[in-house]
Amino acid sequence: MTTLYEQLGGEGTIGKVVDYFYELVLADDTVNHFFSHTDMEKQRKHQTKFISFALGGPNQYTGLSMAKAHEGMNIQPQHFQAIANHLAAALAHFNVPQDSIDTVIAKVASLKDDILYK
Repeated sequence: MTTLYEQLGGEGTIGKVVDYFYELVLADDTVNHFFSHTDMEKQRKHQTKFISFALGGPNQYTGLSMAKAHEGMNIQPQHFQAIANHLAAALAHFNVPQDSIDTVIAKVASLKDDILYK
């Protein structure tokens, strides 16, 4: 069975989705402050590897745990939802089918408890 990672075109395509995703995030005043002191190049690389793994690609993610990575940020449900919406929009922008987008968002939603209110 083909993984979602393979269906979407592997890490190269996912990298493009991540770049577009961060364009949307950084243009959104409700969430862009979370990234004001972030090395965005490093963040993009981490996120590409993380999303690649979440979609069934190779596990090259060596970042912090979700809880540790979001410690001290006090992310609220509306922030989490905004980020999920931007991810869905970025995937749609690259013509990812809606059922695949739903799968990706479900995987992201499963991390909610490790991200909110930290």
